[in-house]
Amino acid sequence: MLYNFIAIEGTIGAGKTTLATRLAEDFNGKLILENFEDNDFLPKFYQDQDKYAFPLEMSFMAARFQQLKDCLMNFDLFHSFFVADYFIVKSLIFAKKTLAEDEYQLFSRFFGLINTNIPKPDLLVYLYLNIDRLQENIKKRGRLYEQNIGDDYLEKIQTGYFEFFRQNSDMRILIIDTNNIDFVKSDNDYKKLINVINRPYEIGVHRIAF
Repeated sequence: MLYNFIAIEGTIGAGKTTLATRLAEDFNGKLILENFEDNDFLPKFYQDQDKYAFPLEMSFMAARFQQLKDCLMNFDLFHSFFVADYFIVKSLIFAKKTLAEDEYQLFSRFFGLINTNIPKPDLLVYLYLNIDRLQENIKKRGRLYEQNIGDDYLEKIQTGYFEFFRQNSDMRILIIDTNNIDFVKSDNDYKKLINVINRPYEIGVHRIAF
């Protein structure tokens, strides 16, 4: 891999964890996976977003910060690079779309305090899927608390990511439209995806569609 730290992002159901896991296995990477299933607020949030959005986002932010700090600050002799299935800034992206304005202002103050201590990825990869494909993947993996996620929520989060991309040109961001490939079932599609990711990119936003 050309990069020391790659973060894989995407809206819920885009295949972040699947891709990050396979990259780590195939290229001797240190895998960093988000422990979202340990968050007791997540099922509650999908039942009552207004009530549980703030404690959910705060708990996610704390967990992500601690995990990335523990992993990235320690040199690993046995792996050639780091790959994570999330980027710490997703905390801010989700919070902006789920919190009331006064809660978001408080949240962003805390986020600003911790974000300076976490290295940015050398390459941020965003897997883009349309809403119908995202919903198909959500249904297939069968997590009960995700089954009632509405299209409007997915669209809102996806919009949040693209707002972030437009406002941040000081890092390498690679947006990949994966609607016409299946990198899970097809080795050829997976190889195409790897060839796109493992290229030298300048700072800025780059878009690839298959």
